[in-house]
Amino acid sequence: MAQEKGGGQRWFPLESNPALMNDYCAKLGFNTDLYEWCDVFSTEDWALQMIPQPVAAVVMLYPLTPAQRSHEKDDQVAADKVDSVWFIRQRIGNACGTIGLLHALYNSPEALRFFPQGSWLQEFYESCPPPVDPTQKAQQLEANNAIAKLHDAATSSESNQTNRGSLQDKVLTHFVALVNVDGVMYECDGRKDGPVAHGATTPLTLLQDSCKVVKKFMDRDPGEVRFTILALAPKQS
Repeated sequence: MAQEKGGGQRWFPLESNPALMNDYCAKLGFNTDLYEWCDVFSTEDWALQMIPQPVAAVVMLYPLTPAQRSHEKDDQVAADKVDSVWFIRQRIGNACGTIGLLHALYNSPEALRFFPQGSWLQEFYESCPPPVDPTQKAQQLEANNAIAKLHDAATSSESNQTNRGSLQDKVLTHFVALVNVDGVMYECDGRKDGPVAHGATTPLTLLQDSCKVVKKFMDRDPGEVRFTILALAPKQS
């Protein structure tokens, strides 16, 4: 979970766990009565058909191996989309889980972005709307004690399936979000200078289109198993 140089903060890593993330997002101010995170067990059709539609965002956890890093030079950052895609740089060690969730929630469909007045999501979005420079957003996040406490509480929650370990542990996996903004799918990775466009998409095809991108990551590391996929999907009663 590499990050841009910042103030030297380091957090415990967030687990790729739908129950944990739903609880965390609810505490941030997202309405999980409407949409919730769920596991996507495979990129194959049988697994995608299990997910309610339309999907609002996708988050992928993947291993930061040399094979993955070698392809980053080919990324074409959509720097001209700063006013429409909400994007933040990552300057805090191991904060990629929270960064990925913010990219997912703040770029979700407008109907899902009515955050309660006074909630953390509402207040941070108000102070850091899309046009604010991604590094300036990151600096504000670094100075925000409330999110540090909320993230820490999530990593120590009973919902975790593993022990959060030590702050000195070397973490070799990384979260990115895949979102639909104005009919284009963007990969939002706080390690990069801006969002990376991956072509046209729609609310009903975002999951399938995201999994095509996930497959590209998987194909670079055919022996790797440290991939997980989560979808922000309509809640089933």
